[in-house]
Amino acid sequence: MTDWYVENYRDEMTYGIAVKERIFDSQSDFQRVEIFEAVRFGRTLVIDGIFMTSERDEFLYHEMIVHPALCTAKSIARVLIIGGGDGGTAREVLRHPEVEKVLMVEIDGMVVDVCKKYMPALGAWDDPRLEVRIADGIAYMLDNDDPPWDVIILDGTDPVGPGEGLFNAAFYRTVKERLAPGGVFALQSESPILDDVFFEIQDTLREIFGHVHPYFGPVPLYSAGVWSWTYATDDADPMAIVDERATRVEAHSKTYNREMHRAAFALPQYAKKRPG
Repeated sequence: MTDWYVENYRDEMTYGIAVKERIFDSQSDFQRVEIFEAVRFGRTLVIDGIFMTSERDEFLYHEMIVHPALCTAKSIARVLIIGGGDGGTAREVLRHPEVEKVLMVEIDGMVVDVCKKYMPALGAWDDPRLEVRIADGIAYMLDNDDPPWDVIILDGTDPVGPGEGLFNAAFYRTVKERLAPGGVFALQSESPILDDVFFEIQDTLREIFGHVHPYFGPVPLYSAGVWSWTYATDDADPMAIVDERATRVEAHSKTYNREMHRAAFALPQYAKKRPG
């Protein structure tokens, strides 16, 4: 008999994945963390019953949260990641040789530990440019003496539980204060079709940043299918691709290239305005 892992979305829809083997299941100080071996997706990370990432399709998410920002920001020497405990976002950032320092601030050390142990290919944990700090990303942003960051990436969970405080105007203003001139803020911005969170994020970011550009791509692990990220800045251009950077990425990427970059920012009509 098939073992199914079923994600329940707000008691409105379910999405099930066939399981080969249950590998890890524990409650951290913040959330329930699980890893299982899926029939189609390989090893899969679940947090509080919500599918986070899988070996089979993680590149679709991690390449697109990272490379539009890192292929266009004025400088990419210093990159800050808030969240990202599975390691995939840091791995993609570290593919850029211009990057000198990456700080990943993740609130839940259990996520980092189990991903290192059970899904090690997601990360680039041994790269000396990477510092992992187990801490509250909000608290870090409010109280640190680090120099400004060229790119800040918010790779957080959904805006509930420990991730709730990462999706509001106060946090976004702090991000803006911590960015260097020409800097870019990139974040996952939820499904553009399931509810209004995507639109609320866009509205809030536009109160703070001069230029806000959502972009889309497929992530099959997520029940919505289509996912969104957002590029926010005061003085960078998401279409000003630095060809040398993009060429290096394209040599190893599975989804990102210059054509995909440009196409991702082409929005369907429903995403250009709130649904009426």
